[in-house]
Amino acid sequence: MVTPMQKISRRTRRLFADLVHDCSGIAATEFAVIVPLMLVMFFGTLEFSSGVAVDRKVTLVARTLADLTSQSISVSDADLTNFTTTGKAMLTPYVPTPLNTTITELWIDPTTSNARVQWSKGSSPRSTSSVVAVPSNLIAKDSTGKVIAGQYLIFSEVNYLYTPTVGYVMAKAGVTLKDSAYTRPRQTSCVIYPTPPSGVWPACPTL
Repeated sequence: MVTPMQKISRRTRRLFADLVHDCSGIAATEFAVIVPLMLVMFFGTLEFSSGVAVDRKVTLVARTLADLTSQSISVSDADLTNFTTTGKAMLTPYVPTPLNTTITELWIDPTTSNARVQWSKGSSPRSTSSVVAVPSNLIAKDSTGKVIAGQYLIFSEVNYLYTPTVGYVMAKAGVTLKDSAYTRPRQTSCVIYPTPPSGVWPACPTL
């Protein structure tokens, strides 16, 4: 004869066995565990890809500003403003508001090999005659190793604050992307700033 306690014990074992073999909630449990990870990976990939795209545009803007300036015999404030406007247009479809640009002409001092600022315009202009570190391979030398006189470089600097759309994977306040470019004047030894209104064309400065 089966006692009430044995019935309860059997029923309990049966319920426990049914619970162990019941797989109806596994999919929901796996979904709840995996979804947060997948969302992080999705938004992380999206933000990282956008950041790489903006970084490449920043590099392109820096090269374009230096190239446009180096093609000129002289530049005015209006010319430099137009160059900057062109750079901002290149950032499309990203917002150009956080873009900062500076264009500088450098003179290579043949006695010291220092690159000195002749003029500088933009968001963070450099002080005239201040020294800027440039790659040594940009300084031309003769067969004896002496620096060749009359060398000028157009130096462009660009930085852009990239703010991610979501901000949970990358820095929410944004990441500053920056790049620079060097070119040599194309048509003359140097690029005069500002453009003289008339009269005798000034000589290239050597501050």
